[in-house]
Amino acid sequence: KNNTGTIVDFDKSGTSVGNISITSSNTSYNTSSDYRLKENVVGITSAITRLKTLKPSRFNFKIDPSVTVDGFIAHEVTAVPEAISGTKDETYTEDDSSRNIKAGDPKYQGIDQSKLVPLLTAALQEAITKIETLETKVAALEGG
Repeated sequence: KNNTGTIVDFDKSGTSVGNISITSSNTSYNTSSDYRLKENVVGITSAITRLKTLKPSRFNFKIDPSVTVDGFIAHEVTAVPEAISGTKDETYTEDDSSRNIKAGDPKYQGIDQSKLVPLLTAALQEAITKIETLETKVAALEGG
């Protein structure tokens, strides 16, 4: 039996936008990233400035008060808006009995934390560049 391959494909208008694939020991949740799907590609700038706006927090979910986790409050993540789904304080506008939803019930926001990785990487690269510059200056001062 072959335990390798794509389990689920996600397509939009005939273009693959991602998939879930497996091997015998691994599951991958893949978002499309091929260069042929992209245009206007530029490097991320001011990453440290944007990173400083993130407010990581420790909290528990009301449904499980005994478990504290690290994360973000969705509406506070303004530096990477594509990571957030939904709208702050949004509510359902009509009943949906099949999902036990009533008009006025909260329509909760979500976050795809993986979308923060490019900003985190760019900020770390900026920080490394600053550190290397400072190390070079310190070495010159110590040697002089």
